[in-house]
Amino acid sequence: MGDQGSSQPLVSVIIASYNHQNYIEESILSVLQQSYKNIELTVVDDGSTDDSVELIQALADEHDFEFKSQANSGLSATLNKVLAKARGQYFVPFGSDDIMMPDRIQKQVAYMEANPYLGLCGGNILRMDAKGETLKKQKNSPGAELDFQDVFLDNKPGLPAPTLFFRKSVLDEVGGFDPTIRLEDLYIQLSIARKGYKLGFLSDILSYYRVHPKNTYKNLRFMHDNVLETYARFSDDPSYDVVKKRFLNSLLLKAASTDKKYGWQVLKEIPFKAFNLKTIRGIIKLISP
Repeated sequence: MGDQGSSQPLVSVIIASYNHQNYIEESILSVLQQSYKNIELTVVDDGSTDDSVELIQALADEHDFEFKSQANSGLSATLNKVLAKARGQYFVPFGSDDIMMPDRIQKQVAYMEANPYLGLCGGNILRMDAKGETLKKQKNSPGAELDFQDVFLDNKPGLPAPTLFFRKSVLDEVGGFDPTIRLEDLYIQLSIARKGYKLGFLSDILSYYRVHPKNTYKNLRFMHDNVLETYARFSDDPSYDVVKKRFLNSLLLKAASTDKKYGWQVLKEIPFKAFNLKTIRGIIKLISP
């Protein structure tokens, strides 16, 4: 795949796979079947313990994309390895449990080519369950351009991870992904926006996002540690304290519904002067039977 002699920009797509044998084939085929053809696809299995390796190898033999299998290294480290060798003008990391819309890459190439000041772009997603059935409740965002404060203060919705589409030169400029940050999508958006690049949000639906019990955002303790660590990298920004308090209040409200013991721990991290309506609602949930 991929033809650097093409008049169209080359797009490097990386799928990092980890124990997604039930989903990985759909993910790979959604890239191979894109309407945009100048794509180089690399699939890396990051230490899966299921049958993913055999399944991916069979697909690689049939469709001729690059496949590597490695001991578990983590997503950010894996992305950096592929980024260092990627030949594309654009770089697209994609989840091994998600599915691209057929015209996704075509739309994003056209958008980035028309707006050279953008460091990356994304778009809307359709949520589906583990079986691939589209969920009834969907929330889409209108088209927009985001700057650092928009993302940091969460004034506008950030770009969904299954739709991230990077200008490779900008990724190189910020030093790629940080292996010590496990929530790579928020950190990299903030890093690029901090450099002064705008982030583009297309109104188009670009990918299916698979909702299942192992989704990262459902692990509140993981989100707590990694979001706070990400925000701390930008603690010199005047908005840092506000951002941290907002996040903790939102986390409290979620934890109070699912893990009250953990919710009490989160509450202790919120200074009294930072209490707001979410704090009160969270406390009511914590003390209710």
